[in-house]
Amino acid sequence: MNKIRKQSNPFQKFEEIVNSISRDRTRTNLLRKHEQRALAYLVQVIPSWMTSDMLTALGFIGSIIVSASFFLATYVNIYFLLLGPIGFTVSWFGDSLDGRVAYYRKKPRRMYGFALDITMDWLSIILIGCGYIVYVEGIWELLGYGFVVMYGWEMIIALMRYKVTGKYSIDSGKFGPTEVRIIISSVMIVEVFVPGSLMYSSVFVCAALFIINVMDTNKLLKLADDIDRSGQEKSPNKE
Repeated sequence: MNKIRKQSNPFQKFEEIVNSISRDRTRTNLLRKHEQRALAYLVQVIPSWMTSDMLTALGFIGSIIVSASFFLATYVNIYFLLLGPIGFTVSWFGDSLDGRVAYYRKKPRRMYGFALDITMDWLSIILIGCGYIVYVEGIWELLGYGFVVMYGWEMIIALMRYKVTGKYSIDSGKFGPTEVRIIISSVMIVEVFVPGSLMYSSVFVCAALFIINVMDTNKLLKLADDIDRSGQEKSPNKE
């Protein structure tokens, strides 16, 4: 009697990998499906000798490249701004894969990785903001400071959300770090061919981040208040 072998579904395995490497955080960003599928493929082909710490370092090097592109564009040639998108790609690769690789290899260090990621992200934003400040002049420099402040505020919201809900999310609605990288990369490319457009685009980016942060903070405060009220109803004070 011939045994009928069930053919394995490669897409099912793919979905299992996506779920296993994304179980510690909730993603809501616009490109999440494509991004998670790309990460699910990449974690399988990353060389075994490349550790999560090495990927974190690679992501930070990407941020250094972005910052350096502003310096080189200022003092050497504006075409060096084209290094920015390359730096953001390197940053995305390292920053997105460090934790995913750890989960795929079943060697996660949740608390260590969480603390390291937050630290590296903050230092990266400072570096990029400093590069922007060097590139622009006069009052436009305030936008570099504003970008660092707005992004820092967004990071604080993510941490507070984690404390309040127990779920870690790095996205603000449909926008996450990946979308921000793509937008800034596009603006840097346009700046090479239309000098000055970077400054005006920065006004829009900072304004958008401010509005998003205000909305997210308001939602978080409402959620925290609802949780507090619910707890008070379940555990009334006894005198």
